[in-house]
Amino acid sequence: MKTLAKIVLVGALVTAGPAVAHHPFAAEFDANAPLRLTGKVSRVQWSNPHVTIQLAVADTGGQTREWSVEAASPNTMQKKGWQSDSLKAGQEITVQGYRAKTQPLVAAARVIVLSDGKSMSASDDEDGGPQN
Repeated sequence: MKTLAKIVLVGALVTAGPAVAHHPFAAEFDANAPLRLTGKVSRVQWSNPHVTIQLAVADTGGQTREWSVEAASPNTMQKKGWQSDSLKAGQEITVQGYRAKTQPLVAAARVIVLSDGKSMSASDDEDGGPQN
């Protein structure tokens, strides 16, 4: 019986880990603060729990600011038609998303428009955030 209890405990811990690591949209982002960023991709990190895009965006004063844009998980992105090489450094994109509540240059992407005009969802449809 002790062995069965250990197996159940280990199974619960293994499956609970990813759930704890992921956060709902509202925990970090403000649904009342939509934004639109156009800039050049500096770097893309295609890893769990989210694909992260570093985006160089010129502000109104002409200075370039480096934004960190969070997209859905790699698995979700692939289901939406993205590949790990869909975005490349130097590529200009427009991100439609929402500003982070406490971090000034962080956003959650909902839609990414590529330089050829193609618009693709980049959101986790089950995170509780606004739908695209």
